[in-house]
Amino acid sequence: MATKTAAERREVARQAFDAYFSQCPSRKLLDRLSDKWVTLVLTALERGPCRYSDLARRIAGVSQKMLTQTLRGLERDGLVTRTLTPSVPVRVDYELTPLGESLMPLVAAIKSWAEAHIEDVEQARERYDAVSA
Repeated sequence: MATKTAAERREVARQAFDAYFSQCPSRKLLDRLSDKWVTLVLTALERGPCRYSDLARRIAGVSQKMLTQTLRGLERDGLVTRTLTPSVPVRVDYELTPLGESLMPLVAAIKSWAEAHIEDVEQARERYDAVSA
């Protein structure tokens, strides 16, 4: 087994968390966070715990399958917790974890920017489409 120099070890460590490298774990996290359903679920949970059915009603257009997959992924990543309350029917609540809460200023800023600038973006799209047609 070849011995690595200190510089080689530093380079390997640097690449380990560089999202520009395809195998970087942070790239997988960026992929998840850039999903539209993730943004909407996180902002819906920002106000506090929420039942599955409340999330489904609040997030227009999300299918049951996509909401379930999104919540499972967020739970796996440690951004959301799932709490079961034994009752008839069983009650399931979702809530942001402290890690999820730490992400909210960024997610809320992106959502606010999108809402504030959608008219500018739509105008740019119209100009582009008119020239490209």
